[in-house]
Amino acid sequence: MSVTTKDIARICGISRGTVDRALNNKGRINTDTKEKILRVAQELGYKPDLLARSLSTGHTMTIGVIVFDIRNRYFAQLVNAMEMEARQNGFFLNISLQEKDPETEIELIDSLVGRRVDGIIMCPVNKGDKFDANITSQPIPIITVGNKISDGIPYVGIDESKAAYSAVEHIIAKGYQEIVFVCPPLHDREIENIYVHEERYNGYKEALKKYPAIKSYVIRRWDYLLKVEELYSNAKNRIAFFCSGDTYALEIIKLFRKKGIRIPEDAGLMGFDNIDTLEYVIPELATISVPLREIGEASVKLLINKINGDSAVNNLILPYHLIDGKSL
Repeated sequence: MSVTTKDIARICGISRGTVDRALNNKGRINTDTKEKILRVAQELGYKPDLLARSLSTGHTMTIGVIVFDIRNRYFAQLVNAMEMEARQNGFFLNISLQEKDPETEIELIDSLVGRRVDGIIMCPVNKGDKFDANITSQPIPIITVGNKISDGIPYVGIDESKAAYSAVEHIIAKGYQEIVFVCPPLHDREIENIYVHEERYNGYKEALKKYPAIKSYVIRRWDYLLKVEELYSNAKNRIAFFCSGDTYALEIIKLFRKKGIRIPEDAGLMGFDNIDTLEYVIPELATISVPLREIGEASVKLLINKINGDSAVNNLILPYHLIDGKSL
């Protein structure tokens, strides 16, 4: 037979309520008593009855997570941080991938709500008033990371525009007279939520207002490597390519190596995100470091607060930092 909290209470000579408080880390309890309860529970091989707990508390201790995919290291790192933080707080993650499909995303939200998760963290591909109303009408708290839906839905991220502004100023300080902003997702701005990339584009444009002599180009197509090669070939001055994501910068590195174009001697390169793959890249890529671990942890903490009754709309804007690297 499985061990119950009643068994632990009998062995420790205390009430069942005291055992529940110790095992769930809630309420005030004597330190020595708590240590004894935890020790006895471990010795007996106690395992909590999650179904019974959910029936008594109304919580399943499960958090739904919806992201594009986990092939992209950005999301892999983000979800890993969420998992570790959730586990420390006694929650489990139910991870779903919408593969940037708006209809799939809506189906996943309905499915997770139907499975009685306590809350959802998502990087949305949908946008607009109708989707906003869908999210705010759900019976559980939902917060967003990466792409923002509206000011009425809690969001965790960085000041993307300010970060891109900083990147442009850094590139110009290195002496480049031509800058190319490589942002393929801009091609899809009318059909999906690309808040992150739009904000980075806005910061890029705003920074260049201070430097009218700088030649500026924007690549907003998915066959961007063809345009990169063309702009490099036609450049009259020192040219730098500023990518709205490190993955695009990595593809440019591959192209330049194939063509014999040296970085940074022939062309400068800067990314955005500081994904962990960059540890293996030579030369070290200049990039904006997004604190993915901290965003993942903060999003879980914020959602748990919402699950426990915090009704305020909290937007958490975390600090970023610029990595100089060797590619400029």
